[in-house]
Amino acid sequence: MSGIETRRRRGVGESVLRPDGTLKVTGEFAYSSDLYLADMIWGVTLRSPHPSAWIRSIDVGPALAMPGVYAVLTHEDVPGAKFYGLDRRDQPVLAVDQVRYQGEPVALVAADHPERARRAAEAIVVEYEVREAVTDARRAAFDASCPTVHESGNLVRHQPIRVGSAFEAPVVVTGEYEVGMQDQAFLGPESGLAVPAEDGGVDLFIATQWLHSDREQIAPCLGLPEEKVRLSLAGVGGAFGAREDLSMQVHACMLALRTGRPVKIVYNREESFYGHVHRHPARMRYEHGATRDGGLLYVRAEILLDGGAYCSTSPAVVGNAASLGVGPYEVDNVWIDAYGVFTNNPPCGAMRGFGAVQACYAYESQMDRLAEACGISPVEVRIRNAVSQGSVLATGQVIDSPAPLAEMLRELAAMPLPVSDASGGSGGSDLLNMPGGVSQTTHGEGVRRGVGYGVGIKNICFSEGFDDHSTARVRVELIGGEPHVLVHTAAAEVGQGLLMVQEQIARTELGIDAVTVARADTSVGSAGSSSASRQSYVTGGAVRAACEAVRERLAKLTGDGSSLVEALERAGAVEETREYRHRPTFPLDPFTGQGDSHTQLALCVHRAVVDVDVELGLVKVVELAAVQDVGKIMNPLALEGQIHGGSAQGLGLALMEEIQVRDGLVLNPSFTDYLIPTILDMPPMRLSIMECPDPNAPYGLRGAGEPPTLSSTPAVAAAVRAATGLRLPRVPIRPHDIALEG
Repeated sequence: MSGIETRRRRGVGESVLRPDGTLKVTGEFAYSSDLYLADMIWGVTLRSPHPSAWIRSIDVGPALAMPGVYAVLTHEDVPGAKFYGLDRRDQPVLAVDQVRYQGEPVALVAADHPERARRAAEAIVVEYEVREAVTDARRAAFDASCPTVHESGNLVRHQPIRVGSAFEAPVVVTGEYEVGMQDQAFLGPESGLAVPAEDGGVDLFIATQWLHSDREQIAPCLGLPEEKVRLSLAGVGGAFGAREDLSMQVHACMLALRTGRPVKIVYNREESFYGHVHRHPARMRYEHGATRDGGLLYVRAEILLDGGAYCSTSPAVVGNAASLGVGPYEVDNVWIDAYGVFTNNPPCGAMRGFGAVQACYAYESQMDRLAEACGISPVEVRIRNAVSQGSVLATGQVIDSPAPLAEMLRELAAMPLPVSDASGGSGGSDLLNMPGGVSQTTHGEGVRRGVGYGVGIKNICFSEGFDDHSTARVRVELIGGEPHVLVHTAAAEVGQGLLMVQEQIARTELGIDAVTVARADTSVGSAGSSSASRQSYVTGGAVRAACEAVRERLAKLTGDGSSLVEALERAGAVEETREYRHRPTFPLDPFTGQGDSHTQLALCVHRAVVDVDVELGLVKVVELAAVQDVGKIMNPLALEGQIHGGSAQGLGLALMEEIQVRDGLVLNPSFTDYLIPTILDMPPMRLSIMECPDPNAPYGLRGAGEPPTLSSTPAVAAAVRAATGLRLPRVPIRPHDIALEG
């Protein structure tokens, strides 16, 4: 347009550095746990030691009598609604008459020092009447004699998928699979600062994934209108789904309003394990029927997801597991039953992959069994059944954008394999290349190499009719005599690079290099959650739409031939706000599971190469290779980081990550005992990134953060099976699973 510079410097498609990256690398970035005010006091939560018990009495007197204590609160002090929740308002702010999981909040303390607050919390006397804990998900779902966790029963959601009626085949493979409870394991613990305001409201600075949803739940509990509860995003040290649910938000605000002082709460690592949701553990039964040459004829499946004590996002997780339960394969006859149930185990909710991860592990394990039964390769059986554009999913939804799965698999299979030594392992003199590493437990005597493949399909954005939208405000003005763009959304930067993407879009659309993204807060319309790989799509779409509106106004101002600077000198700032919504989705039919429930689907395929000491059960992942279609590469460097990160979490689920729960009690709430992959566990990666644009999405992009987590887990597991010859139906695969079964 006339008079406006249209050079696209550091715009979409470029490896632009993240504006917060340098500060994070140097340690100068301020996370929520770094928040500080001179007159603030500290809050601490007292939690239940029991997974299931009645509360008979609470005596706060000993705590109140301690010096430095400002307040001790129980459920009787909640000023408004006593319950909150993302999907259902079933979770108490503080336990009322019972506790349903170990770690449930029972009381709050505010004191002038965190150690005083902790000692005061320990002084509170709670009389519990312990009762039988419901900890077996299958019993909770199907045994009528099982106690109920909630008065409504133990069933959160049952979602069937029913297609076709022909369930006979010449080749049939069956399997039972289990996925353990994985933790999001973000490095920044839950923390925030609540500041009482002069208008009787409260300002909350918080690490979260969804500012407006937090406010919608917090305000009723405080008995305040939403406009008096103002949230600003503090520095977030990772999320992966666990910050979608509330943790200490209401607690900090209650203490601040009661004491009239700013209140800071910071969880330690153990409390963090109790204080957020986890990935649903799953038990799954699958049966695949096929022709003798591997063509799928039918799939039967039962998927049982343990949601723990409260609802959280379990209904949506069940919907994803059901609708994507056969994977990215064409099959005419499908009978799936997906269940989510309440137990007295730790609450489970959103985690990267969101229901699709659990199903993917099972259906990919089945595809390997089918390949073996038919005498064909694992790659070939997947190619023969691969979906493509125009394929119909089990829900009846047509894939209406590119889905080049067969091409992706061929490209993956053609990638060169890493070199192995004569024993079949990585060998050599460097112990870091051995299973077990420098612990010197092996020198290659029992090492075998295995190669495995995994394919995953993941829905992008919210599904099943959710009003999924984002709002963006874009302002162009002169600062220091030069045009400057300010982008303001409520979208949470949780480490995924969203600040950078918003800057890139603004530069691309407006041709102005100087762009600032304002801190996310609730003074602008909702941007939804930083989850479901949706922010580049939805908030990116909103920023683009707002920029287009600004550009149209600037074009009119410069239509007389004046420069952009001259036009802004005359008119002052130009500002526009826009909402962006993706195309509508629809709920799954509750009886047949039919419906166009998803906005967009994304594919990723992995190949894993592992060395396994089959005598000691030690595994070394030698290499991961991945091919992923992302529609449009917004930032090459950041995209590679997302694929590496998702693959790392999938590797962790395959080999080491599990919250150990026994009789409802968490046995390993620390990074000493809950293991996550380190730099020594992550292998080199080969990546091939395809760009097959989705015509319905901004720039044609596909959300990219979650798909690698799906396919990496079954690929690693398949490689370990190939090396050992064992079935290994459960992840994570532990050393004794290999050594004892072998």
